[in-house]
Amino acid sequence: MSTATKGCDEAAEALPWSNLVAEVDRALGAEIDARAFPRELGDAIRYAVLGAGKRLRPILVLLATEAVGGRLADAMPPAVGIEMIHCFSLVHDDLPAMDDDDLRRGRPTLHRHAGEAMAILAGDAMNTLAFEVVANRLSDDVAGPVGRELATATGDMIAGQVLDTLGGFEEGLTDHQRLVTVHRHKTAALFRASCRMGAICGKADPDQLAALTRYGEAIGLMFQAVDDLLDVTQTTEHLGKAVDKDAAQGKLTYPEVLGVETTRSEIQRLHTAADEALAPFEGRGDALRDLCAYLAVRTR
Repeated sequence: MSTATKGCDEAAEALPWSNLVAEVDRALGAEIDARAFPRELGDAIRYAVLGAGKRLRPILVLLATEAVGGRLADAMPPAVGIEMIHCFSLVHDDLPAMDDDDLRRGRPTLHRHAGEAMAILAGDAMNTLAFEVVANRLSDDVAGPVGRELATATGDMIAGQVLDTLGGFEEGLTDHQRLVTVHRHKTAALFRASCRMGAICGKADPDQLAALTRYGEAIGLMFQAVDDLLDVTQTTEHLGKAVDKDAAQGKLTYPEVLGVETTRSEIQRLHTAADEALAPFEGRGDALRDLCAYLAVRTR
């Protein structure tokens, strides 16, 4: 492990939201256990969901709730839901018909571990379980708006995956415009929804909701730009997944379209935009600021 990597990893352990990861993991495990799935299906879901993961999207839900003065416990159901959607998307993205990946989070992908049929069905089950949790654990007045956010983001994410893998762009777009279109849907949609669902659970006012929407959009695009940069600057062993595959498959990436140095500048621009969006929250937005700062310099 390099000194830079070790420093980044140790910093992550000390960040103020680190304790939330364990709470999210407990909630994820409890919701899987509470659902009477066949044993093999439950095992496959646990393998896909409870392995190593950053839990960024659920943490965003919780920190957004905290920023508007809400209770973290009230936001745990959508935190669980958004992570289920994210994990379902990873399982399906890894399938041979999609990205055909063998490694995810440092171990075999689910279809390599349990077979393609089980991976498809486990992904389907995670998708539906996300909405069950929101519907069953939230009050009726909150479940509806939160469920709409989750459904819209899931649809946007799938649309982004279609554009990324199969195309279908509007005529006349530059490569940069196509790149942003893909990742505003494929990646930023779940980040944006995480912030919006947390805001809704915390009873945010319209101005607070709008500010957290801007923050979520900026941090989502920044996350993808960093991800693309790591794909060309880090190793498979360090990242725990294959590298250089997007470029090999002819997909649009930030370094491919903008170059490495301009990608770094774009990351800084998006970091600044996310910070500025948090201005109305003053000190209550500090954890979200810290999370954004960490993600801008992460090494995996």
